[in-house]
Amino acid sequence: MAVPELIAAWAAGWAVSRRTPPPAARAWGCVITVGLPEQSERRVVYAPEPDAVRAACAGPVPYAWLKAAEDPDRIGRLLPPGWVVDEEDTGHLMAVDLAPPVGPSPAPPGYSVSVGETDGVHRVRVTDATGGPAAKGQLAIVGDVAVVDRVVTEEAHRRRGLGRLVMRSLAERALAEGAFTGVLGATDEGRALYETLGWKRHAALTACAYRP
Repeated sequence: MAVPELIAAWAAGWAVSRRTPPPAARAWGCVITVGLPEQSERRVVYAPEPDAVRAACAGPVPYAWLKAAEDPDRIGRLLPPGWVVDEEDTGHLMAVDLAPPVGPSPAPPGYSVSVGETDGVHRVRVTDATGGPAAKGQLAIVGDVAVVDRVVTEEAHRRRGLGRLVMRSLAERALAEGAFTGVLGATDEGRALYETLGWKRHAALTACAYRP
């Protein structure tokens, strides 16, 4: 899939995963109403040409955010006054051709895995021997694309293979639901894990915010 197709699928799946209204189509991409105090809406630019980025920044709304699959420096040069690149929230657009895991993927001793689905969001949870949270992740299916979201390993349980376990469990669920491609937005730390699992970086995923 080309980058504009990947980011369009990512936006649609993100909206399902976060339980927002469906994305509203625009000539340059889409707008997702988030409705949070720190993020009123999210504008996603599919093909970050200069005119598209400028159009997406028109009609600024307090606490509006913009996402584009392009390097932060290039996007930063296109932003009108009031908009800034948020380096902390900027990450990587990654994708993978899904394939069944090779061999079994049992939980490490002392941990258990549960998989469930609610309102189209498929969740994997890993708990420790006391039933406490250790790791989690979720995904939403958009057509034949699985959009992975909110993969987290609790600090006390890191470096035990739980992130890898969550990703393998999510891949199994995605394949069972008929998905062929996985897409996600990764942090720098997450990128390192996903690349060991065969995921490839296709573009920077630059975050911008309207902060007049």
